[in-house]
Amino acid sequence: MPSHPLHIFSGSRFVQLAQEITSELDLQLGNATSTFLPDSEIHVILNEVVREHDVFFIQSIARPVNDAIIELLLYLDAFRRASAHKINVIIPYFPYARQERMSKGRESISARVIANLIEQQGASRVIFIDIHNPAIQGFFNIPVDPISAIPILCNHLSKSDLSNAIIVSPDVGRASLAGKYAERLKLPLAIMHKRRDDFLSSRVTHIVGEVDGKKPIIIDDLIAGGSILNQLDTLYDHGVTEKAWLSITHPILLDSAMDIIYNDPRIERVVVTNTLPLPERAKQCNKIKQVTIAPLLSEIIRRIYNGESILNQLVLS
Repeated sequence: MPSHPLHIFSGSRFVQLAQEITSELDLQLGNATSTFLPDSEIHVILNEVVREHDVFFIQSIARPVNDAIIELLLYLDAFRRASAHKINVIIPYFPYARQERMSKGRESISARVIANLIEQQGASRVIFIDIHNPAIQGFFNIPVDPISAIPILCNHLSKSDLSNAIIVSPDVGRASLAGKYAERLKLPLAIMHKRRDDFLSSRVTHIVGEVDGKKPIIIDDLIAGGSILNQLDTLYDHGVTEKAWLSITHPILLDSAMDIIYNDPRIERVVVTNTLPLPERAKQCNKIKQVTIAPLLSEIIRRIYNGESILNQLVLS
């Protein structure tokens, strides 16, 4: 048995997810207070003793992103100063993950900056889900557990009729992710090739795979402004006849994406997880279905705390 008490805390960005996780583990969420001051500074305080405890701190980096990051860093400092034994940080959606390299000269590698800040503030371990570029785990010198929500999303999709479906990767970079979907669901796979014209726009050049007459399930790790939705034209130009589904881990869902989802009749269903809270417009959209990752993260916490392996991706039924 572990010799240090288990204690789970949450930042203020998405307390509901943390409450679901503690409910799965039959624990109480730790008592802490975040105060957002009139001058835009943030004050955090722990209202319970954590000395020599194994702490798991859950922070969904929801908008405003930079406020959520600063709140996370302040809590890490508070845990360290309160003499926590271990500080395990669960960041379901890792921020700045699309800024993980220099594509041009004289630009910041922002994901590395975030990794450095988290590590330097005293984190013992970092856990994230379906990060945009898995190589980001190499930015850390502490243990990192990259978890996937694919089992949960595939479990949800498998409850529907997929007899005429095909998994579609929106670009070559997501081909590996799409391959995992196709393998689990035993479906064919198509890959779209695109070229990025600038930081905000891209275009599809061609498709590898036979999509004619199929029902496309487009997958990705995140949906923000909706560039993935702009690729529907290419699919239908290549013979897709049925309405499209999307399976996405992180629902950032800016207004531009919501406009397309609401107004494009070719989009039938958008399945997302609750790594982030849904924006208000998304909550009111009957096309969007959010499935919970709480059982997955609660099992990850249990295994880490008990010193068990988490290597085999957890398939939850």
